[in-house]
Amino acid sequence: MIPRRAIVLNPSAATVLLPSDRKDIVNGGLVAIDCSWNKADIVFEKRFPGLNRRLPFLLAGNPVSYGIIGRLSSAEALAASLMITNFVEQGRKLMEIFKWGRTFLTLNHDPLEDYGNAKDLNEILETERSYFNGERTAS
Repeated sequence: MIPRRAIVLNPSAATVLLPSDRKDIVNGGLVAIDCSWNKADIVFEKRFPGLNRRLPFLLAGNPVSYGIIGRLSSAEALAASLMITNFVEQGRKLMEIFKWGRTFLTLNHDPLEDYGNAKDLNEILETERSYFNGERTAS
């Protein structure tokens, strides 16, 4: 069962993950729903319990979706969420498990740092636009 106050990573969520969501991760946890991107539309049309959040745009570093905006593996999504909410070392350690983990961190170094320093939603969205021109290709 997903705790009521857990942050649930959902690429279809309307609400963007913010650094201030850290308190909810501490109190309720962080959840990634692991599924194939081929089935993501079906899986994520259902609203999961918890606080559903989408990540701001990032580039996939995994070999299956390399370079595609927003098409992250569950591990990449978890690591990015940890880093954005100032659990930076934990996010890096998670990526160390994977051969391509360093690639993900290198591709997204600056956006992850800027997202983590954002004060509010407007700063996250402005950062997202500045790096990715508002384009999303993860479908």
